[in-house]
Amino acid sequence: MARWLEEYRPAQIAEAEFEALSRALAPVSENYLRKLVRESGVPLAPMVEGVRQGSFDELETSLLRFQDEYERGDPARRAAVRRLVITSKEHARLAARNPAKRAEKEEMILWLLTWLENPPLFADWVRLRRKVGKIAIR
Repeated sequence: MARWLEEYRPAQIAEAEFEALSRALAPVSENYLRKLVRESGVPLAPMVEGVRQGSFDELETSLLRFQDEYERGDPARRAAVRRLVITSKEHARLAARNPAKRAEKEEMILWLLTWLENPPLFADWVRLRRKVGKIAIR
């Protein structure tokens, strides 16, 4: 990967660059490649970075980036964005099986479901959700 980045020097890794990297590093899983590009330090397009769930701040930032991506997209792009958010929701559901993470992940699932129900409303909703302070957000 380092050689590819050195050769092409992308200002951002968008979907085309991600696909090129995938071909160059084949066979490589999409999840592992996404981990590698996140660690590379090169800025990532939302569809490459995915929905980050390491903290509520990361989740909010991710979903706001996807809101913009969704609103600017054509129907096919909107469907792709929704699929990615749905996959993230499923990952949060799996993580919620861990009793130590259950409360945090259930709150994240609520955020993801709210985004999926009405992406343009999410920014206002999350601002109010944080303001109400019903949850301890780290």
